[in-house]
Amino acid sequence: MLIANPCVVSLTWRLEDTLGRLIDELTEPVEFFYGGDDLLAKVEEVLEGQTVGFEARLHLEPEHAFGDYRPELVFFEERRIFPEHIEPGMQFDGVPEGATTQGMPNDVIYTVTEVYDSHVVLDGNHPLAGIALRLLLKVRDVREATPEEITNRSVGQPVFTVLNSAPPGTSVH
Repeated sequence: MLIANPCVVSLTWRLEDTLGRLIDELTEPVEFFYGGDDLLAKVEEVLEGQTVGFEARLHLEPEHAFGDYRPELVFFEERRIFPEHIEPGMQFDGVPEGATTQGMPNDVIYTVTEVYDSHVVLDGNHPLAGIALRLLLKVRDVREATPEEITNRSVGQPVFTVLNSAPPGTSVH
């Protein structure tokens, strides 16, 4: 079966920064919805019309991956509005309740990057924003998408799990 919208592809890959440092590695095949929200546009572009066994090496600049780093998405908030056991790596879907900072987008996931006695630093950038990436991928399987996957435009798994660049357990989607 050729890769075409919509379908599901099983991939393995190795994701590195441009210095060759490992960011993510899928050694066991993981399924992704092709033609929806699971894969980066440049990855889909390379996969179009391919089949099982296809391999590719991609260089992805930030604008083709997770965007440029936007310092305006970083802000400080008073420590008192957070739970007692807050720590770096915790995430909030939108601006935390009780925040005094005005004008921050509420449709962003904010990650706690630092915790101090008086304040907490929140960052709304994707953990891989501003980073050029190298991706070596291999197509392991291709199948038809189910009606539910087509409706959801996803197989429901995160695109990348981050190693060495974010707190343990952080998913990058």
